Order: sequence, then C-alpha cells, then structure tokens
Amino acid sequence: MPVTTHHYNNGEITILWQPHICIHSGICARGLHQVFDPARRPWIDMSHADSNTIREQVKKCPSGALSIVPGDGE
Repeated sequence: MPVTTHHYNNGEITILWQPHICIHSGICARGLHQVFDPARRPWIDMSHADSNTIREQVKKCPSGALSIVPGDGE
C-alpha cells in the first residue's frame, strides 16, 4: 500500500498530515475543531485560526502524524 502524505498551507505555514501514522486520538479536533474537523472535506481548514494557534495544536499530536513542514515559518 502506498504511503500518502497531505500538505495544507495558509501562506505562512504548511501542515503535513501522514494518515498512515495517525492513531486517531482526536486531540487535534477536540483542541481546535474549527481547523481540524474529520467530518469535513478537506478535514483541515487553516483559514479558521492564526498560524501560532495552529502550530501549538499540531505540537500536541501524540503520534506525530501532524507536523509543521521544517523551514516553513517554523
């Protein structure tokens, strides 16, 4: 099975999501539901929060499936 990664960019930072690593803890959605909404497609919409708020929530991902692309505002 091929490994898929997704990139989401707001013009300042880029989130990298690696679904094959995700353990679906829900920490992202519970902590910042307006950005991370599993019922929406695409499920990440960075227009609903500022980059610093998003960055802080991404840091809480226990599996590392969400990260900020190095060198991209980080």
